[in-house]
Amino acid sequence: MSTKRTLVTDAVYDYILTHSLREPLVLQKLRDETAGHALANMQIAAEQGQFMALLVELIGARSLLEIGVFTGYSSTSLALALPADGKLTACDISKKHTDVARRYWEMAGVAHKIDLRLGPALDTLDSLLADGLAGSYDLAFIDADKANYDGYYERSLSLLRQGGLILIDNVLWSGQVADPAFDDEDTQAIRALNAKIHADSRVTISLLPVADGLTLAVKR
Repeated sequence: MSTKRTLVTDAVYDYILTHSLREPLVLQKLRDETAGHALANMQIAAEQGQFMALLVELIGARSLLEIGVFTGYSSTSLALALPADGKLTACDISKKHTDVARRYWEMAGVAHKIDLRLGPALDTLDSLLADGLAGSYDLAFIDADKANYDGYYERSLSLLRQGGLILIDNVLWSGQVADPAFDDEDTQAIRALNAKIHADSRVTISLLPVADGLTLAVKR
């Protein structure tokens, strides 16, 4: 055992990918296509997608919620991990970006599992709650505009069953959350949510240095 933290150099990172990553060809193609996008930094890392898919299997999730789709890497990863009758409700505002996602959902054979809701995510989540779906989801993944992270967190918590899991992306924000030199609106929003979740007795939590930081919060 050791309390030391392994420094993830480029060589160590390459070793991790070589000895862990099992990326399906369809996800490789999606990642390659998105790499040329002006907003390519919005796509999650391949190892994060694999980790989240593992979590879907670990908790036996059948009903997923995604807030922020972009070109569909995370939703495709999650949907591939679902059983044949599993469902994923995906929220986004961009038809242009999600048209790319739709193509890859079809290529991956998971389009029938995904219900895409185009429009402001807070409105979509409120409509799900109004439809009586509180407590019905197994897992929620939040990766959208940072200013609304708190609203997404609260609504996701309501929509999750007891024992359900919330995953929140970008919680380290390229290290800016720990650097007082950064005080922009997005950084403030992430700091505020990180502090709130740390003190939130409704959940059991762990903030992990996966990719750009990933918080796991289990609803008690």
